[in-house]
Amino acid sequence: MGGSVSCCISPGESPKIHRREVELEDCPITTAEDVSEDTGTYLQHISDRELPDELAQESNPSDHPRASTLFLNKSQTDVREKRKSNYMNHTMSPGILTKKYSSCSTIFLDDSTVSQPNLKSTIKCVTLAIYYHIKNRDSNRSVEIFDEKKHPLSRDKVPDDYAVVDPEHKLIYRFIRTLFSSAQLTAECAIVTLVYLERLLTYAEMDICPCNWKRIVLGAILLASKVWDDQAVWNVDYCQILKEMTVEDMNEMERHFLELLQFNINVPGSVYAKYYFDLRSLADDNNLSFPLEPLSNKRAQKLEAISRLCEDKYKDLCKPAVRRSLSVDNMAGIKNSQAVLS
Repeated sequence: MGGSVSCCISPGESPKIHRREVELEDCPITTAEDVSEDTGTYLQHISDRELPDELAQESNPSDHPRASTLFLNKSQTDVREKRKSNYMNHTMSPGILTKKYSSCSTIFLDDSTVSQPNLKSTIKCVTLAIYYHIKNRDSNRSVEIFDEKKHPLSRDKVPDDYAVVDPEHKLIYRFIRTLFSSAQLTAECAIVTLVYLERLLTYAEMDICPCNWKRIVLGAILLASKVWDDQAVWNVDYCQILKEMTVEDMNEMERHFLELLQFNINVPGSVYAKYYFDLRSLADDNNLSFPLEPLSNKRAQKLEAISRLCEDKYKDLCKPAVRRSLSVDNMAGIKNSQAVLS
C-alpha cells in the first residue's frame, strides 16, 4: 500500500464494478529526483490514488442505498400492463372495492414495520420479486454449481424442459414457505435473502432462470439465516428438510455462493430499509395488500408508548451535540466578559 500504484487499480478487480482502464502513466511513481529537500518525501494519499467509483457503486442496489432495486425495475413492464387493464375494467364496470380505507371513526393499520415485518406478507413479496426476476430475465447465464440438472435437489427425474418452462408464482412461494416454516426463519431473513440474491446476480453477472432458481434461493436463504439469526440453522438441518440432499453438496454450494459474493455479506441498514419499502411498493403495484386491522385503544396506547420512547432516545442523542455547541458560545462569552473586566 506504500507505493503509488496500489491494488485498487488491479485489472482483476471485482466484477461488480466496471472501472475504466488506467494506464500506468496516469499514476506516476515517485522517484528520488521528484523529492524536494524542503518538502521531503511526498506520499500520495490513498483517496488520491483510488479511482472514483461512486457512480459504479450506485448501479449496484445491494450495496448502495440510492440505487433502485433490480426486482422493482423488472416488474415495471407487467405493472404498467396491469394498470392499463385495471383502468379499462374499472371504466367499464367499477365493481366492488375490496381494499379497506380509513375513515374519521376508524383507522386501519397493518402490523408490518421495517423493524418487524409481517412474515407471511414478506415471503409473498419476496416470492413475487423472484418471479419477476425469472420471467423478465435478460438471458440464461448461469453457474454450474446452481444447475439443478447437474446438482439435483431430489432423486426425482428432472424434466427435459426444466430449463425452458418458467416456474409459477405459487411454486416459488411453496418452496420458500416450506424452508422458512421448517427452519423457523424470520421475515427480516427473507429481506436479506433477496439482498444476497440480487448481489449474486450482479457480482457474478448471471441470471436466475428455471434451471437454477431453486439452488440460488436455497443458497441465499442458507447464508441469510446464518448472518441474520443469532441461532442459525446448520447445513445438516436443511438436509432434514430436503431429505435427498447431502451435506457435502450443501457445503459446496455455500462455499461457491460466498466466493461469488466475494465474501461481502454486509447489509447496511439503509439498504435493508430500501428493500423493505420497495417490497411494499411491489405489493401495492400487484394488489398484494398487507393484513389491515382497526386501531384499537390498546394498540393506540402501545404506539404512543413506542413513539414516546423513541422521542426520549432522540433527545438523549442530541444532548451531547447541544452541549458541545453551547460550550463554544460559553467560551466566547467568558472571553468577552474577561475583556470587559480587564
